[in-house]
Amino acid sequence: MEETAKTYAQFRQKKNKWAVLGQRFIFVSLGAMIMGVALELFLVPNQILDGGITGISIILSHLAGWKLGPVIFILNLPFFYIGYKQIGKTFALTTLYGISIMSVTTILLTPVKVFTDDLLLCTVFGGIILGIGVGLVIRWGGCLDGTEALAILLNKKLPFSVGEIILGLNLFIFTCAGFVFSWKYAMYSVITYFIATKAIDVVVQGLDESKSVWIISDEMYDIGDAIMARLGRGVTYLNGEGAYTGDNKKVIFCVITRLEEAKLKSIVEEFDESAFIAVGNISEVRGGRFKKKDIH
Repeated sequence: MEETAKTYAQFRQKKNKWAVLGQRFIFVSLGAMIMGVALELFLVPNQILDGGITGISIILSHLAGWKLGPVIFILNLPFFYIGYKQIGKTFALTTLYGISIMSVTTILLTPVKVFTDDLLLCTVFGGIILGIGVGLVIRWGGCLDGTEALAILLNKKLPFSVGEIILGLNLFIFTCAGFVFSWKYAMYSVITYFIATKAIDVVVQGLDESKSVWIISDEMYDIGDAIMARLGRGVTYLNGEGAYTGDNKKVIFCVITRLEEAKLKSIVEEFDESAFIAVGNISEVRGGRFKKKDIH
């Protein structure tokens, strides 16, 4: 009887894992295609840039006369390895897949006529559509630009936060755009970037750089070991007591980056689908052992 119950539980875990992978495949594909639409039908034809590696790719493709899709893919290749080392294999593979779909989408849409050449409309709607696409991919555990992975790496060597590093890189990119295109297009690009950032926040529901996670489950030790082994994050076990039932509970507490949230949830669901998970935004993290351990 126990063997049958164990086999059934394993079957359910495997089934749920494939269901999550299927959902991730669908939404990452959709988000990547939406970003491709924003780039090719709104922004690039009107010389409006996004930030990060995508912005560098637009400038480079314009100067060299190359197609945008392959340039984005090639420039992001070094960051797949950084993402793998800093965040994990699932994130790196999801990012690789998402950028591949986005690159193919831009290639297919290159001959398509743009909706409008009105700069203001392209700036606003291009930014919104871009933010929705990027937000979907981030929400499902991936990324469409290597800037954040680079910022996480530089954060360990420079006295600046991840957000400050990203802001500095994007200011440099928009300054370059002012010289390559014109300052008018550079200023429109800044507006697009701001709108896209807000749209991403809406899609991902207020995603911040760091998040605190509280987990209550009877499988706390298995979940804690998996978080340490597969995310490289330290966990703390706290003693709790249910006010209504009076039962003693073990509470898992840990701090993660926003790009790790999807993977952490999948880890918890793998061991306990009914586990209580509370995720909160953190404006600042200091001291302790927040730095990520290497995953072997």
